[in-house]
Amino acid sequence: MAPPVLATVNATLNATATVLLLRGYSLIRQKRREAHRAVMVTAFFVSIAFLICYVIYHARVGSVHYTGTGPLRLLYFSILITHVTLASAVPVLAVITIRRAWMGRIDRHRAIARWTFPIWLYVSVTGVIVYLMLYILR
Repeated sequence: MAPPVLATVNATLNATATVLLLRGYSLIRQKRREAHRAVMVTAFFVSIAFLICYVIYHARVGSVHYTGTGPLRLLYFSILITHVTLASAVPVLAVITIRRAWMGRIDRHRAIARWTFPIWLYVSVTGVIVYLMLYILR
């Protein structure tokens, strides 16, 4: 049975956000600030698109239960719990981080970005892993 289309869209948006976050990090390390800004704003909008699709999907489908057993079940729920917990922080952290950059408060932007980036990246990567475990690696 093929995964639901909207679940696949969600995973694709998470994967896209992952690539954009890594590219944005690479760009700022190269001191290419304008390119970094464009890529990170794109990552933000991709994540907003994900959130909208996620809400629509789960409003229509409800909860999706993991059917795996044994050690994979423990792994799945360990990933899911950390993913959901940290995902709740990403919108707030991302808005604060982007706002500080937009306002020219680069020192404060950099200070919070050190937290926002790894959390946002973890959430994006684990979102894809959750999808794979639910729909592909059964």
